[in-house]
Amino acid sequence: MNKVVKNAEEAIQGIKDDMTLMVGGFGLCGIPENCITALVKSGIKGLTCISNNAGVDNFGLGLLLQNRQIRKMISSYVGENAEFARQMLKGELEVDLIPQGSLAARCQAAGMGVPAFFTPAGYGTEVAEGKEVRWFNGKPHILEAALEADFALVKAWKGDRFGNLIYKGTARNFNPAMAMGGKITIAEVEELVEPGVLDPNFIHTPGVFVQRIFQGEVYEKRIEQRTVRSKN
Repeated sequence: MNKVVKNAEEAIQGIKDDMTLMVGGFGLCGIPENCITALVKSGIKGLTCISNNAGVDNFGLGLLLQNRQIRKMISSYVGENAEFARQMLKGELEVDLIPQGSLAARCQAAGMGVPAFFTPAGYGTEVAEGKEVRWFNGKPHILEAALEADFALVKAWKGDRFGNLIYKGTARNFNPAMAMGGKITIAEVEELVEPGVLDPNFIHTPGVFVQRIFQGEVYEKRIEQRTVRSKN
């Protein structure tokens, strides 16, 4: 039951070239910074990354993009990452852009054991090309398949050595769904506690979905777009 590993380097053991990873976070909020840093150092390449976006230049998944370790991104938008946009427009990076709700639902479906579902999102656009269409309640819906990943990398506020996780604020974004969707889920936490410390009424991800957990080191917690109010 003790799922604790020493650090990020130990946690990512088994991730190899050409594997598919789910990576939690939204923008820079709730991203598994330590795991990403370990992947950069590892030199693993040819990765397919399922993530809402790809961080920013010089941070988050942007580091893996700059290092040319990512072959394909499955995301909902390019975000603030100029290198992501450059590689996509130059044809150097394979990209599947998916409506954000559909991306979240496809990750969640993987964790629920649902192989596919119908949604109206994307009908009549390039998203629907080649996909089965059915009508429900007078509206067209397209068939979307669940997303599968060899590993899921998530970041939580608190966790215990059994793998139970609590996310803080908006860091509870794609993390819970992706924690369910990976064949092996690695969780990095800001605070690692003993079983029984976390209130079971507030557990967001039960430990049954987590195979490895460790306490991260330094978290920068950058702000993707800083907006301030004028003194006037």
